[in-house]
Amino acid sequence: MEATCQRCHEILRGADRYCPACGLPQLVYIAEEPPPLPLGDVADAAGENAQALSGSATGIAWRPALKAAGILAIPAGLLCSALTPIGSSLALIWMMGAAVWAVRLYLKGARISWLSMGNGARIGLVTGLFASWLTLSVNGAKVWADRFVMHQGSQMDSEWLGVVEKSLSLDQQMATQMGMTAAQAEQIVQVSRAWMTSAEGRAGLALATFLIGSVFLILFSTIGGVVGARFMGQSSRRSA
Repeated sequence: MEATCQRCHEILRGADRYCPACGLPQLVYIAEEPPPLPLGDVADAAGENAQALSGSATGIAWRPALKAAGILAIPAGLLCSALTPIGSSLALIWMMGAAVWAVRLYLKGARISWLSMGNGARIGLVTGLFASWLTLSVNGAKVWADRFVMHQGSQMDSEWLGVVEKSLSLDQQMATQMGMTAAQAEQIVQVSRAWMTSAEGRAGLALATFLIGSVFLILFSTIGGVVGARFMGQSSRRSA
């Protein structure tokens, strides 16, 4: 916006102290310059800016990291649960891919061009923890719904007894091959059958199965975080 004279509204130039048309003195405002910072404060400010721009060298900006992990953990956890028909191998591959993409989202959200593999492993670990917790919750809810809501308890019991008998048959054969007598092997089978068909045994085995699956999901997610930091970070750095 151009400055004008307060009396005749003639356009003034920046160096005019008087109106060139009517000669009215003009008020001139000079912005006060801020005092210079001490050298120590300048160095601290520069260090803070450098750390903000290259936070991947010293740590993780956890707000974008948690956001990226949460976005990818939800679909990963659902796809790895019993709601989908994919197998365990595909679930592990999917979990690794989700961690790789979580690292990619973190690099974009934090606006950094590279990430150490250790920090990538941490992002993958958080993604795996979120996803495995969701998978465990969904699987537990599905078992409860199938038994008490869908009234499939008798079918589930029949399938479980089939699994138990098959497992015990293999155990009996192995015990016989190890030199045990038929009576000793049968006694071990009877004890195992009584525990595996009890409510406590079934719950313990189901929980152990879910937990082992969660451990593998977290492991492969951590590996995916390392892979993402190794390749995605380098590609982002080259493109930058």
